[in-house]
Amino acid sequence: MNFTAVYISIYCFFLLNLPLLAQETADPSLLTLDRIYSGEFRQEYEQQIQWVNDGEGFVTIERSESMAPARDLVYYRSSDLGKSIFVSAEALSTENGPLSIESFSLSPDRSKVLIFTNSSRVWRSNTKGDFWIYDLSSQRLQQLGVDFPTSSLMFAKFSQDNRFVCYVHQFNIYQEDFRSGEIRQLTTDGDGGIINGTFDWVYEEEFGKRDGFSISPDDEHIAFWRLDATDTGVFYMINNTDSIYSQPVPVQYPKVGELPSAAKIGLIDLAGGSIKWVPLPGGERDNYIPAMQWVNEDLLLIQQMNRHQNQLLVWGYVPSTGELNQLYSEQEDTWVDLAYPDVSANGWGNNDLPIIDEGTAFLRLTENDGWRHLYRVNLSSGKQDLLSPGDYDVASLRPATTEGVYVMASPDNSTQRYLYQLAYTGQAQPQKITPEEFSGLNNYNISPNGQYAIHTHQSVDEVRTVRFIRLPEHEVIKTLVYNVDYRQQLAGLQLPETRFSQVTTEEGIEIDVRMTLPPGFDSEQLYPVLFHVYGEPWGAVAIDRQIGLWDIFMAQQGYVIIDMDNRGTPCLKGSEWRKSIYRQIGRINVRDQALATQEILKLDYLDANRTAVWGWSGGGSMTLNLLFQYPEVYGTGIAVAPVSNQLIYDNIYQERYMGLPQENREDFIAGSPVTHAKNLEGNLLLIHGTADDNVHYQSAELLINELIRHNKQFDMMAYPNRSHGIYEGENTRRHLYTLMTNYLLEHTSVE
Repeated sequence: MNFTAVYISIYCFFLLNLPLLAQETADPSLLTLDRIYSGEFRQEYEQQIQWVNDGEGFVTIERSESMAPARDLVYYRSSDLGKSIFVSAEALSTENGPLSIESFSLSPDRSKVLIFTNSSRVWRSNTKGDFWIYDLSSQRLQQLGVDFPTSSLMFAKFSQDNRFVCYVHQFNIYQEDFRSGEIRQLTTDGDGGIINGTFDWVYEEEFGKRDGFSISPDDEHIAFWRLDATDTGVFYMINNTDSIYSQPVPVQYPKVGELPSAAKIGLIDLAGGSIKWVPLPGGERDNYIPAMQWVNEDLLLIQQMNRHQNQLLVWGYVPSTGELNQLYSEQEDTWVDLAYPDVSANGWGNNDLPIIDEGTAFLRLTENDGWRHLYRVNLSSGKQDLLSPGDYDVASLRPATTEGVYVMASPDNSTQRYLYQLAYTGQAQPQKITPEEFSGLNNYNISPNGQYAIHTHQSVDEVRTVRFIRLPEHEVIKTLVYNVDYRQQLAGLQLPETRFSQVTTEEGIEIDVRMTLPPGFDSEQLYPVLFHVYGEPWGAVAIDRQIGLWDIFMAQQGYVIIDMDNRGTPCLKGSEWRKSIYRQIGRINVRDQALATQEILKLDYLDANRTAVWGWSGGGSMTLNLLFQYPEVYGTGIAVAPVSNQLIYDNIYQERYMGLPQENREDFIAGSPVTHAKNLEGNLLLIHGTADDNVHYQSAELLINELIRHNKQFDMMAYPNRSHGIYEGENTRRHLYTLMTNYLLEHTSVE
């Protein structure tokens, strides 16, 4: 394939369409890509908060009135949002100026503040940086780890008695007395192969684990993870642009079928410095440890999963005696979920089990009876009490209070989410807390005492808003974010209409459909169709959430945009719906999408001859499979950062949903797009970042080789040194979406 010709073709097409896509439009009611990425449209978002006094107040970050653009830490009283300066920007200033507060935490007695700043990225998140402590009593500001290199500390946290701080530096755990400045190194073998107090790439990506140590409530022990990644395979990305010689970028990355890092839990005796290892059975490489937590000063809960991730054990470890007891077990034929993927849970949260009843029980969501139900589990007896009886799914948990447990659910409409409260008796019907006026997608950051919350709401018809409310009445104390300017900007545009419906495939599967129609839609006309897909267990797309600007723009270009959720996606339709994808990724989900597409294309106003599909990551894989397995249905596809071969992705994700390739390799092959690449008939644009540490650029190259082998012509774009999100570097996102828009207009444009 002549790649130079491909790039010249794309560049020339871009020039031809420049008046439409880039220049200012004469009609202010129409979007252009330049307008979208110019910064003209800006939404407001709430700041990080930390609840204090069990929720009677909170501290947050606000722009300083006296020292703008620096920021103060501000205290709000929850009952009426009475405001006072907690720590001023002046107090948080050094000789180099005010600290840029990225996040903060308070000591248990609120006498000190820990400021995180000057951060740098570790895998997905900026978890490495500098830490400063401000003492409200002495009004003294000091930096931790001053002898260590800049931006090299992780996860600093206070002891309960505020005598010291612990943190991670270069894969080892340190203790620093912030009064004397004395630093003790508590682990010594961390070197990158051995990892103490934090995690390797795959634990962070697939278990949401970053902070890997915890101080006991009596300050006598530190419990921590130790990972041995010395035998984990290293994948090398190549940086070709920052030097005249290429530079390899190594990533410890266990591919599917390869052994994970060995993991164990150690307890550091802070008095003497000795380390004891918790004697978990089953082997350090044959099991995962996705969570641990202190219940009290002499009980540590540890969650352990087997390699197949279809068994969860909860162990109780007693430091004073060294006793280890199995407190709970759970097993499924498919997989056991820890933190449930849900549109109202913001991805991985804390894997800890909520402790209730004064430390005598915990809460656990399970799917052993066909639905995702909530149980209370007694720590001593193991007795399980069902708290959410009925044929509906609990989407995710919120805080438990003395009156009951707050949960997110939507028994009647999987495209939406609402707050409910469940009684501890498990007998009463769940009480819906969210008022009817907030139809759509809701989320809540609830205070520990359950009396207050920050409530966010959005829908396809409503811009995202944030309110501070009192519970359980859902009384609005104050609207924090209303996005007035953004609302007015949208009101001046020609906006599409979005409709929800269902379509039933020939196999009797009912699929949720979100359809966005062009402004001035006329059912007597014929429109091109753009399908947006994901289709795997970690995402849903047919959701009642705010429509993005690019979707508005494409609708203004005359496209009908359709999102659909197949079996295997985290819809609230029962366990069979979600778990039927086990060992079937790339097959059952692809078939559901294709058959639903065939049904929906029977609508008179949809042009079956001008169909396009696009998706990112798992959605990119879905796009490839749809193009390759159903070439008669989809004429054009754009696959961004797709997994082309399931045998090269990471072990935790792929083995959770597909099993081990040593046992069922044929399922991995059957569901991989590369297997079906020979069937390509339509137009394919393949896009990938060369520094993608999640889905490696290797995935694109393997697919390219297979397409070449079968003489299948296609288009591609490689983004140098961009990661999975393809956002690094000036103008990257505008370039990416201009490329995609041009491609769609070229192959499926409105006639």
